[in-house]
This record gives sequence, structure tokens and C-alpha cells, in this order.
Amino acid sequence: MEKNKHYTGFAAMVGRPNVGKSTLTNALIGEKIAIMSDRPQTTRNKIMCILNTDNAQIMFLDTPGIHKPHHKLGQYMVRAAESTLKEVDVILFVVDVSEKRGSGEDYIIEQLKKVKTTVILVANKVDKLEDKSKLFGIIANYVNDYNFAAVVPVSALQDTDFKALVDEITKHLPEGPAYYDEDMITDQPERVIAAEMIREKVLTNTRDEIPHSVAVEVEEFKVRTNNDIYIRATIFVERESQKGIVIGAKGSLLKKIGLEARSDIEALLGDKVFLDLWVKVKPDWRNKDKALKQFGYSS
Repeated sequence: MEKNKHYTGFAAMVGRPNVGKSTLTNALIGEKIAIMSDRPQTTRNKIMCILNTDNAQIMFLDTPGIHKPHHKLGQYMVRAAESTLKEVDVILFVVDVSEKRGSGEDYIIEQLKKVKTTVILVANKVDKLEDKSKLFGIIANYVNDYNFAAVVPVSALQDTDFKALVDEITKHLPEGPAYYDEDMITDQPERVIAAEMIREKVLTNTRDEIPHSVAVEVEEFKVRTNNDIYIRATIFVERESQKGIVIGAKGSLLKKIGLEARSDIEALLGDKVFLDLWVKVKPDWRNKDKALKQFGYSS
């Protein structure tokens, strides 16, 4: 990097599900855009978040976790993640150092070997590593199998300064002007982010059988005469039994989901929000091309 020069480019977050890619993306830009959950495969689409620094504009792509797909939705998610590897200037391979390396990481390394893109190893969740002296050995285990441009240990959950990682990314970006206005933090429409925030609250408030079967569609998003924002959204599930779980006894769970989602949406938009939620059944939607296209999961 040279002084008085500006750099612009794209950086993709890749890794197996649940390693903290979305948490890291949000921490880097200082806003909650990518939804977070301890459920695997939370992220379904490539979501772009924008970071502006004194000498760079970095577009982060938070991609779905690369995993073995079991339905058409899963196939779409893996295609979305793998296609990103060739489209960006830098790849951030995010690994969870508190978990043992497995076949998922091995598979991703093989995919990385197929592209010429610069790769930085991001060793995440160092805060969960009880014996910090083991970190060097864990990193060496990855470095022995791939020639990373750099290795940066982080705690996406606890760190407040990511300068080392941002500087390392910037080193590998092309010189150029900013593509987006400084006040823009994502390329996603507000209604798409609202739908994702609603889906996050369904994930965090329901049982294991629900999360992967949920889709959310915002059907109406408008500013009313009293200047609040009216959002009507439908939560889709695959079975009647799941509909009952999402609604809860006397609508209690749906109300809780709505209150939590509204709070996040209001924080992002800076306006009062009226959130009108509905729940419908769309059987086996994850394997139907028409439904996947309706919910925005299509190539």
C-alpha cells in the first residue's frame, strides 16, 4: 500500500457453517446486516456489506457455509458460495479454532486450490480456546496444506479493533476510486434485510425441526402518513405442525418473534416500525424451483 492512494475491491467470507462469518462481517462494518444464529447454514444468500476506511472501500460478501447439500435450497447455497471464489479480489477463509478441523475444511481447501485468488486465513473464536498455546499448532495444521497470503487470529464476538485484518485485506486490493457512497453499508434493499432479520428471530426462538424449513417474504413495505414504516411479512414453513410451533400458544411465540425483529429493524432504519406477521404453509418449498425463485434463492 502507498500513501495518498485509494484501494477498492471485494473480499469474500468462506468457511463451513457456523464458524462466525456473519458475526465477523457485522463486527467489521459496525452494523448488524448479516443475520446471526448458532444454527448452521443461517446465511442463504451472498450479502454484501461495505466498509470505508481512510484509504480503501472494501465490499465484504458474507456467503452461505459450504456444506453437503440435501435439497435444492442447499445446492443453491453451495453454488452461491463456491461461485464467489472466482469473483473477488481476496478470500477470507474463516475457521473456528475451538473446533477440530474436519472434512468440511478439507473440502474448502481443495476448492481454494482451484482458483488464483489471494486467500487470508482468519482464525476465529480465539476467545473460546482454553489453551491459547495450542493456537500455533492449529494454524500450522492449515498452513501446511495451503500457502495463505497471511494468517490473522480474531475473536469476531469480542474484538473491537480489526485493523490488522483490514490492513492485510487492503494490501491485496487494486487501486481505484470508491464504488459506493460513504453512507451506504449494504447493497441489499431494506425489505430484504427486514426479511432476514425476521428469519433470524424465528431461528433463535424455535426448535431444531424448524430453522431450515423457514423462509420469509416481505409483501408490503411502505412509509405511512404518520411517518412510521408498515411492514407486512409472511413466514413460510413446510408443515402444519411447524406453523403451530412458530405461532405458539395463543400466538405468544409469533408475538415474541415480532417484537424482537421490530427492535432490530427500527435500529437499522432509525424509524418506528409497525410489523404485521403472518404464517403460512408451503409444503416442501426447499425442493421446488418456483418457490426458491419466489424467495430469492435462484441463480
